[in-house]
Amino acid sequence: MEQLVTSNLKLGIIAGGQLGKMLIQEASKWNLITYVLDQDENCPANSLATHFVKGSNTDFASVYQFGKMVDLLTFELENVNIEALKQLKAEGLNIVPDPDILELIQDKGRQKEFFLKHGIPTAPFATCTNLDEIHQKIASDAIAFPFVQKLRTGGYDGRGVAVIQHEDDLYKLLDGASLIENKISILKEIAVIAARNQNSEVKCYPAVEMVFDPAANLVDKLICPSTITAEQSEKAIHLASKLIDLLNMQGLLAIEFFVDENGDVIVNEMAPRPHNSGHHTIEGAITSQFEQHLRAIFNLPLGSTKLKLPSAMINLLGAEGYEGPVAYEGLTESMAIEGVKIHLYGKQITRPFRKMGHITVLSTSVESALQKAEKVKQLIKVKSWDKQ
Repeated sequence: MEQLVTSNLKLGIIAGGQLGKMLIQEASKWNLITYVLDQDENCPANSLATHFVKGSNTDFASVYQFGKMVDLLTFELENVNIEALKQLKAEGLNIVPDPDILELIQDKGRQKEFFLKHGIPTAPFATCTNLDEIHQKIASDAIAFPFVQKLRTGGYDGRGVAVIQHEDDLYKLLDGASLIENKISILKEIAVIAARNQNSEVKCYPAVEMVFDPAANLVDKLICPSTITAEQSEKAIHLASKLIDLLNMQGLLAIEFFVDENGDVIVNEMAPRPHNSGHHTIEGAITSQFEQHLRAIFNLPLGSTKLKLPSAMINLLGAEGYEGPVAYEGLTESMAIEGVKIHLYGKQITRPFRKMGHITVLSTSVESALQKAEKVKQLIKVKSWDKQ
């Protein structure tokens, strides 16, 4: 495999968002030839990819033809045409993670059934095919308030989720095949990223704590190491390792957990790719999640997941009331703060709550990193040129 990595191997990445861009930044260190498929010619990864191919990740022909151009295929999002991937796999293309794993994870209902089958702790749930069935189950008390509705497919970054506290919230219900979960009393939300290569070597990063923006339902702040107990951390890492082994998966698996009011650690959902909860590893860990993903998919020895320093990460989201060509405020002042590392994704157009970048703050303690991160959050604003 070393010969492949250092030769003319063509790595294909489906979708060219920020995850694809950061994966290419790591791949360039190994002199890999990178191909990116995206329907947006201005996507973040286009400026770095060796070759850009315009096409949709959900279109059979686009995905299939793209796969025929490369030697190894991976992806930075779940919403990929599975039938095209299966056809490419049948024809001998190496696709990592495997399309069968992606197909399972694409469907939040199948994820939950997988957890249930293998004794993985998760919130009680029901599945419904449409709105009528949801209303029928509410009427028969099969679904009780409060609950969370998640569309089984297509949801991401807080989209496709409705929180229903009581009957007056029913207008928020989304139409489509859904997963209905009991609303858990959440004390904390955490995440663990696990990596596994073809030799069944598994390594996990330390658990991180996620703080969500209530309006956008997106991660606002990330703390590493988390403030959970050692026992809770060990439980989360054990479950992450167990899940990636149960899936017999090669690559990265990001698992989001709830810590409930009783202190129990339960699985929320998982993603088979680099993840927003791992961005701090670029500067904060010996091996970044993006290098680890490459090591895993090429079946190389996995890198150390040890932390260099405590860190806090904040997402740079488009400010409310601004849409258009992006303009950043406060970058210079933020860069004057020790330990501040700024990542701008290169998206040319901002809109409210769009992920435009992230900032990692390293310091000697979590408390110090959080103080600096809060200062940066007050300094930096993502606006648009036409509203300056």
